[in-house]
Amino acid sequence: MFSQLYRQTDVLLSGGQLHGRRDFLRRISATGLAAGTLSWTDLMAAQSSRLRRNGKACILLWMNGGPSQFETFSPLPEHPNGGETKAISTKVPGIAISEHLPETSQKVDDLCILRSMTTKEGSHPRATFLMHTGYVPTASVRHPSIGSVAAHQLGDLSADLPSYVRIGRNVRNAGGGGLLGVQYDPFVMRRPERAPDNSELIVSSDRFRRRLRLLDKIDQHYAAAGGANEVANHKQIYDQASRMVLSPRMSVFDVDDEPARVRQSYGESDFSTSCLMARRLVEAGVTFVEVSMGGWDTHQDNFSRTQNLCSQLDQGYAQLLADLQQRGRLENTLVIWMGEFGRTPRINGGGGRDHFPRVFNAVLSGGGVKGGQFVGATDLGGEEVTERPISIQDLFQTVCHLMDMNADDENMSSIGRPIRVVDGGEVIEEVLA
Repeated sequence: MFSQLYRQTDVLLSGGQLHGRRDFLRRISATGLAAGTLSWTDLMAAQSSRLRRNGKACILLWMNGGPSQFETFSPLPEHPNGGETKAISTKVPGIAISEHLPETSQKVDDLCILRSMTTKEGSHPRATFLMHTGYVPTASVRHPSIGSVAAHQLGDLSADLPSYVRIGRNVRNAGGGGLLGVQYDPFVMRRPERAPDNSELIVSSDRFRRRLRLLDKIDQHYAAAGGANEVANHKQIYDQASRMVLSPRMSVFDVDDEPARVRQSYGESDFSTSCLMARRLVEAGVTFVEVSMGGWDTHQDNFSRTQNLCSQLDQGYAQLLADLQQRGRLENTLVIWMGEFGRTPRINGGGGRDHFPRVFNAVLSGGGVKGGQFVGATDLGGEEVTERPISIQDLFQTVCHLMDMNADDENMSSIGRPIRVVDGGEVIEEVLA
């Protein structure tokens, strides 16, 4: 039994939380495993937050389609490019945001608004991949997403909950484990108000375990016949999945556990419920949660559509920050708001805004971020960055710094080429508290 525990704890020992196998086994005895009162899965559940390597977590609020900066965090009410959108004052002098984000305006002291994000990718698939991985897509290398990197460096594959969860509609080209392996792909939840697909047992737990033992025997025969690598990958995924579906902590996916007043405080949109789910997951020890909200590709009827989108966004976003703060989690939870690019300053003939990667916004909160400020500036019409241009590499260097991740870590591609987590860029020092 303990030889198996040695192997399973190698990844935990490497994180610096425990200083040797004797120390680990002494703690196991203290918690009851050695006495037979707790299973390995129960122990992982009881200590998940301590075993996560640095206690940091990240929630990415992904605005799929490219949100207009002028209708969210950089309104231009005094300029023709601003169109119909008015600004609302905030408690921080000098910072105004869209009138359609009144709840968020009350949390501006927690926000660091990056107003000078800039890239060259104006295609949805390419820009989505870039903003998730820090790299443009290529045929030869499958770059991992930043969520997968966080799961790799900070997560725990032996835990009963996944380290990386993606909530909402499937976002094409958002990437996954890539060259790190499928074990670092996100666990995808289509809808936040129901249990994850295929996660409920249709047989008893004892019968399920018997089936797993039978599967192991079949896999062993295949491994002996030359399929050892395939079996190892297959077993890793099945072990992760089985730990999860057998875990008593699956209740974390049931938002109905929350008091009615808490659910009401987040609002009724799918996005709001997803934000509540994200808070529950990081509290349970999940390292990286991505919440996607679509509909931001406003080529036509930009103003009424963004007003509706902001009404879905506003309450859930503001309450997520407030809830994390009230529960003492905001200090260690980085919250990122962004999409693949911004929208054109000039309004097109259909009353919409088109793709515009030259200037757009991203917003950071919590996790060591200095709130109540904006970084970077544009000209009066929002057409060019005039101060502190910020690349995706700069943003990811900053995220890695805040999360205590190694941006210079190299992973090998399938052809033996070392690939850095972040290639270039620098930490945005103004962001740091």
